[in-house]
Amino acid sequence: MKIFLATVLSIALLLGNSVNLRASVTGPVASDGDGPASQACPMCCQGSAAIPGIPGLPGSLGQPGSKGEPGQKGDIGSIGPMGERGAAGPQGDEGIGQPGKIGPRGVPGVVGPTGETGVKGQKGEPGETPDDSNQRVAFTVVRTSHSDASTSRNTRLPFQATETLLPGTSFDLETGAFTCGVPGTYVFMFSVNKYSSSSHLFVHLRKNGGVVVSGESTDSGHYEQVSGSAVVVLQRGDTMYLTMYGRAYSESAWHYTSFSGFLLYPE
Repeated sequence: MKIFLATVLSIALLLGNSVNLRASVTGPVASDGDGPASQACPMCCQGSAAIPGIPGLPGSLGQPGSKGEPGQKGDIGSIGPMGERGAAGPQGDEGIGQPGKIGPRGVPGVVGPTGETGVKGQKGEPGETPDDSNQRVAFTVVRTSHSDASTSRNTRLPFQATETLLPGTSFDLETGAFTCGVPGTYVFMFSVNKYSSSSHLFVHLRKNGGVVVSGESTDSGHYEQVSGSAVVVLQRGDTMYLTMYGRAYSESAWHYTSFSGFLLYPE
């Protein structure tokens, strides 16, 4: 439709131009010979302009050209300005990481005030009697120096060091007394050296104050060993110790005076 309208308009324009050309064409016409040119007639020497033909149809689409060579790589552009910080994203799932290192110990806090005394609790039930079947009791004590001279058979012989004292065995060096904590049958032994300048020495092994066995020496002017032993049945709280009349001899390196005891079997 567009091509048809363009053709009609072209014909109308050409017709208008041809009328103008007929009225305006004048002037001399060149001679074929050597003489002066003749004057052309105004209307008969030139014909009317032809009507232009109908424009041709558009040509077919040409073949695409071959691909050109790639151009040279351009220079790297400068880094653009940093964009604005985006909004925070949603919180991710909780991960399972390795435990961190233990931090340094903090400064101790201030001691708080003493709290109010609580209400006294009810008295508990009596506990069970301890099982002494596997209990072991044994001791050996010694003197590391001479004793003071005694003039009474009731003077206790104290001791100064322990050679053996099993856990659970109760012995007081100052009073020289063993206190029974496990009822049973015990064996006791003593060995006391008489000082050479002492004219006599009497030694007594006592249970709760009563004499069990005794030993004596009346050889004046010489060192002499007085010893004794006994098997004794004891109850919890009973005591065993030595008393002497005279003076005992002993040294720090050579323990000439000693007292020993052990549990033979529990009750």
